[in-house]
Amino acid sequence: MKIKRIETFSTQYVGFVRITAEDGTQGLGQVSTYHSDITSTVLHRQVAPYVLGVDFDDIDALTDRVIEREHKFPGSYMKRALGGLDTAIWDLRGKVAGLPVASLLGGTPGKLRAYASSMKRDITPAAEAERFKRLRDQFGFDAFKFRIAAEYGHDVDEWPGRTEEIVPTIRKALGDKVSLLVDANSGFSPKRAIEVGSLLKDNGIEHFEEPCLYWELEQTKEVTDALDIAVTGGEQDCEIPTWRHMIEMRAVDVVQPDILYLGGISRTLRVCAMARAAGLPVTPHSANLGLVTLFTMHLLRAIEGAGKYLEFSIEGPDYYPWQEGLFVKSPYTVEDGMVTVSNEPGWGVEIDPEWLARSSYHVSEVA
Repeated sequence: MKIKRIETFSTQYVGFVRITAEDGTQGLGQVSTYHSDITSTVLHRQVAPYVLGVDFDDIDALTDRVIEREHKFPGSYMKRALGGLDTAIWDLRGKVAGLPVASLLGGTPGKLRAYASSMKRDITPAAEAERFKRLRDQFGFDAFKFRIAAEYGHDVDEWPGRTEEIVPTIRKALGDKVSLLVDANSGFSPKRAIEVGSLLKDNGIEHFEEPCLYWELEQTKEVTDALDIAVTGGEQDCEIPTWRHMIEMRAVDVVQPDILYLGGISRTLRVCAMARAAGLPVTPHSANLGLVTLFTMHLLRAIEGAGKYLEFSIEGPDYYPWQEGLFVKSPYTVEDGMVTVSNEPGWGVEIDPEWLARSSYHVSEVA
């Protein structure tokens, strides 16, 4: 089957992709969030010329073709654009087969344990603890992630002493039965990260995310080798050779690809296969309630070597106002700390027509 038309519906913050095949069947995907209007332009200008009128049965071959043709433009924008194409193809495949994507990937619909993921650093430890307790009582979450360090802080905390305060504060507030995770967002040097690691271990933190500058893999490996709690990372990385190197050197204990940063489901499956061969679990990055979390839900219901939980953002319109009004019916319902992959074909989601009408529209098609 061949692609006849590619349409994008974009704002600066989020962009959706609709493809139409030569037989009229359609699929819905999403380019990665943030500067999505630019990413949509990349999709039309640097991806569409190589995929329109081309068979898309082999997605890996199709995306590799684009990357090779545009070899002077490697990096994030190309992969973010390819993610929109890839996820639209998977949706189309599911609708044609009458199956959810999870089933196409060899899995089944069903439930997943989610961890409540905070994005905030401008929040006091006491306020974060109270927020977590409310979410635990309302939605049944039994795992939480919070922020330490300052983002790319070079050992300077968000404010003095915040890391040392928030770790025991959250543990004391939630007790010993919940799982706790932290994210440093490249905030520490190896020396400081190892020092903080001792505090984390003493408080039963089980996941230490991106402790050092993420592109300095040797720094992260130094921390991984020194600590006996799980050091995790990889969300920013979009090149397969980087992933191969990261996994082969065992820079992290848990790999965290972001489906849309990496270039789609098919490229993420390549990383999952490398991680599985190395015995490393996969806990993807899915830090907002656009479609990336839904894509990740389907992936985790299918792959061997899936990690213990799904990242589920707890931020609402005060933090992510662009998330409002995206869907006719939200695919994100949390009950007893679990989310559910439905048995609806494809991704099982529909974008609100009013949102589409307000977006910036572009189309590329076979002449």
